[in-house]
Amino acid sequence: MDGAMGLQTLLCVYLVSLLTLQAMPVLGLATGRSKSSEKRQAVDTIVNGVFIRSLKVNCKVTSRFAHYVITSQVENSADTAREVAFEVEIPKTAFISDFAITANRNTFIGDIKDKVTAWKQYRKAAISGENAGLVRASGRNMEQFTIHITVGPQSKAIFRLTYEEVLKRKLTQYNIIIKVKPKQLVHHFEIDVDIFEPQGISKLDAQASFLTKELAAQTIKKSFSGKKGHVLFRPTVSQQQSCPTCSTSLLNGDFTVTYDVNRNKLCDLLVANNYFAHFFAPQNLTNMRKNLVFVIDISGSMEGQKVKQTKEALLKILQDMRPEDYFDLVLFGSNVQSWKGSLVQASKANLQAAGDFVRRFSLHGATNLNGGLLRGIEILNKAQERLPELNKHASIVIMLTDGEPTEGVTDRAQIQKNIRNAIQGRFPLYNLGFGNDVDFTFLEVMSMENNGWAQRIYEDHDAAQQLQGFYNQVSSPLLVDVDMQYPPDAVSALTQHRHKQYYDGSEIVVAGRIADNKLGVFKADVKAQGEGQEFRTTCLVDEEEMKKLLQERGHLLENHVERLWAYLTIQQLLAKRMKAEGEEKANLSAQVLKMSLDYQFVTPLTSMTIRGMEDEDGLEPTIDKSPEGMTTKGLQTFVLSALQPAPTQPSSSFQQLPNRVTGVDTDPHFIIHVPQKEDTLCFNINEEPGVILSLVQDPDTGFSVNGQLIGSKARSPGKHEGTYFGRLGITNPATDFQLEVTPQNITLSPGSGGLMFSWRDQAVLRQDGMVVTINKKRNLVLSMDGKATFEVVLHRVWRGSAVHQDFLGFYVLDGRWMSPRTHGLLGQFLHPFDFEVLDLRPGSDPTKPDATLVVKNRRLTVTRGLQKDYSKDPRHGAEVSCWFVHNNGAGLIHGIHTDYIVPDIF
Repeated sequence: MDGAMGLQTLLCVYLVSLLTLQAMPVLGLATGRSKSSEKRQAVDTIVNGVFIRSLKVNCKVTSRFAHYVITSQVENSADTAREVAFEVEIPKTAFISDFAITANRNTFIGDIKDKVTAWKQYRKAAISGENAGLVRASGRNMEQFTIHITVGPQSKAIFRLTYEEVLKRKLTQYNIIIKVKPKQLVHHFEIDVDIFEPQGISKLDAQASFLTKELAAQTIKKSFSGKKGHVLFRPTVSQQQSCPTCSTSLLNGDFTVTYDVNRNKLCDLLVANNYFAHFFAPQNLTNMRKNLVFVIDISGSMEGQKVKQTKEALLKILQDMRPEDYFDLVLFGSNVQSWKGSLVQASKANLQAAGDFVRRFSLHGATNLNGGLLRGIEILNKAQERLPELNKHASIVIMLTDGEPTEGVTDRAQIQKNIRNAIQGRFPLYNLGFGNDVDFTFLEVMSMENNGWAQRIYEDHDAAQQLQGFYNQVSSPLLVDVDMQYPPDAVSALTQHRHKQYYDGSEIVVAGRIADNKLGVFKADVKAQGEGQEFRTTCLVDEEEMKKLLQERGHLLENHVERLWAYLTIQQLLAKRMKAEGEEKANLSAQVLKMSLDYQFVTPLTSMTIRGMEDEDGLEPTIDKSPEGMTTKGLQTFVLSALQPAPTQPSSSFQQLPNRVTGVDTDPHFIIHVPQKEDTLCFNINEEPGVILSLVQDPDTGFSVNGQLIGSKARSPGKHEGTYFGRLGITNPATDFQLEVTPQNITLSPGSGGLMFSWRDQAVLRQDGMVVTINKKRNLVLSMDGKATFEVVLHRVWRGSAVHQDFLGFYVLDGRWMSPRTHGLLGQFLHPFDFEVLDLRPGSDPTKPDATLVVKNRRLTVTRGLQKDYSKDPRHGAEVSCWFVHNNGAGLIHGIHTDYIVPDIF
């Protein structure tokens, strides 16, 4: 097979790890001997005919701006084609700026375009039946994607990926994290990190989580002197072996480089090519006293490890508070309570009493987030009014929640407005979102509007340490009201240059453009308030020093200052865009798009098309960040439209899924299978024809399924008769996916003249990670990103049937990967819940016993009965025994059934 043709055969996307290059199947082999005392066995490095010659990461850092190039070369020595994978994991905050694949002297280069142009090609490719996929972030700080290609016999392929980011200083150091997971031995593996910092490097270290101390000492070389630092990790094949006789690799984990720069100057100013970068991290300042209010969610959802870890972290934080600080604690569930109701000094006695309060508090009720935050803000405001000396302290509000507002004010826009009006820019608000059920975008926007930031706390064994780690970042304020000032006639396009607070161990970075011929008079002033006094300093540009730096680093320095400015500007515009609406949002989008194209960054408004890598229809694959509509900041999504034709036969994989499913059918009967109880619950919904019901709604992704009821063609006036689903609307706004299903037609993108199919068709459709399989006159199967599978069953009524109209059934075949916040009449049951059946007794029908169902602290009378499951046999169905919940599922479903009536099918 020709190498170029091989590239065109397969290009798809999965969730995987960085620096993985492997032959399929994975059979890591290697050669060589270790220098250690353990004798190692030589092994073959060719796996299934594929030899991985090299995998290299080159990272160049110039004044905090990091430029990464990952290059890998693979050779297929077999006489037949082989599939290989180039798997990459990069920081969520990084921007891809280049990607290329070379095979048999053919090079396919990435070209960044506006999203509209690239997505037209992508949609065309997806609808025409080619593979496509979306990649989601899966780690705390990283995101992952993979490219699989087929390499022809006796051929080789080279991959090259470039991405860039500005390193952020946290707790006195900069971190370069490179994920390592080759899965098999690599002939030449190398990580080369070159650092140039004009201020001079004060410390440098490198560690690999997967190496012993002995092996790290043998394989990691690190050095620094003056402005330059260097780290080289180049393990031999034998040093990669997981054991002396193993053909598997031990390279699996984080390779981390940490460094800091000299702080003998209060600030550092770097100028090149009419752009400047100003780095501000003063040393030897006195920590300011704090006014600190913790606002903690104690609603019922915080049960288990969450509340245990929260208490553990709070107790540790109280131990770390300084006696000169002031503080209070506010708890919110359904009600709001505070420990003192006013700020008190962090004396030993007060800290001990607060610790006792933390140990004793218990969980209760819903989530009155608005009330809790307003109480905490009120405590700070009143304290500053009552005790003027507290105005000289650094005031901070830290709020922790694990869910959505469900008590008091629940409208997010109103909550944001209330908090803005209460704080009025006087102090920062930091929001911590515990777990995956929180609306993190809501927390993030609210923090940004009030001079703070939001951070997700992951539900894991180290959650308490995560909370303490956040507190450590804000526990030592050195300055407040920091204003970075520049000559107004000399600079333009400044990045954020006013900050409410500056914390020890962090750094403020400002960049901008310098007007022509203004370098000679260029300077930067910093004004702020410190502990008990005003802080002022001035930074001046030394032109001779700048010339020496340019000569020392070469053209890289000149280029990096401008790209650093562009990176910061785009990131800050995207942050502003999150909280903007209407014309303001459109203007910000236009600015982001222009800068992304000018500097060739893959951002949420651009896509990278692989030039020259076309199929016979002239379609090109694309790499893409988060589509419009994605709500999670930092969740960068890459899309690659693949070049493999759709299969000629429809998929029938749904037949291999579990036999017991959750769904709704006929009149409409809802069937809820509960695997952990090995039992089934069911209920009916009685509503009028025309009513639209929410079946599945995932707020994390926007994915939803709604169904519209139809009735008999000849209905008796005033008499309730059977209703059935006659229309379904399935939508995923994150990718503009819409599917309308009726008993007559299946329509893709119905609002914009999309493709229409009838139930007489046999087809497979692919769009934006969704795969729709139409099985002629039988059913439709929808797979979403390979993570959830749904089925629509067609019911054709026969002559003389009492139903009179064709109708639809809807089933969730696999919903395990839907988010925990998924709701709807069916969606709320896709994740485990508990119930108990007690007091079995005869019912009004001797064949249908009654019982008491205990669920959600309620006791319901239920009746044993039979329903039909048509998911496997659309014509005849299979009888399912279930406990029937009366009165439209009252007591079982959240709220009442009318809460699920929606105005539109989409």
